[in-house]
Amino acid sequence: MSRPALEFAVCDLCDEHKNDTDGAFRVLPPVFHSYGGVAKFAGPVSTVKCFEDNSLVKLALDEPGQGRVLVVDGGGSLRRALVGGNIGAAAAKNGWAGVLVNGCVRDAAELAASAVGIRALALMPLPTEKRNEGQRDVAVQVQGVWVRVGDWLYADEDGVVVMPSPAG
Repeated sequence: MSRPALEFAVCDLCDEHKNDTDGAFRVLPPVFHSYGGVAKFAGPVSTVKCFEDNSLVKLALDEPGQGRVLVVDGGGSLRRALVGGNIGAAAAKNGWAGVLVNGCVRDAAELAASAVGIRALALMPLPTEKRNEGQRDVAVQVQGVWVRVGDWLYADEDGVVVMPSPAG
């Protein structure tokens, strides 16, 4: 399934909002690497907050994404992968625009073949334990930046920004 070309550039959004002082426009730190088959993605945010348990991540990405971006606050853990090849394929199949993981992913080759944007801190081959723990659609803090359900996330080769409404 091909996606329409997205008409935004994160650098242009930053130029447009560089003098904003109200905190509504947020730039995530440059610590996220691209692992998905789509480098540029954007959409309204849904969230999962979890720690070394991807049960809720899988549940979320098995649902219709409707062009949304799932922001996963994994607490920055580098000990377990919260998204792997099967979950990445499900995200693409179910119409998610992207997944941003404040934590790790695995199955790099499979993720690269998935038609979905995936950003994460690093690769880690060790999977999670399934404990059905975590929270869904709550405000999360990702690398010190607040991300809320309904915010819009924009990601391209230059970085990731979040804002309260769609650009344009």
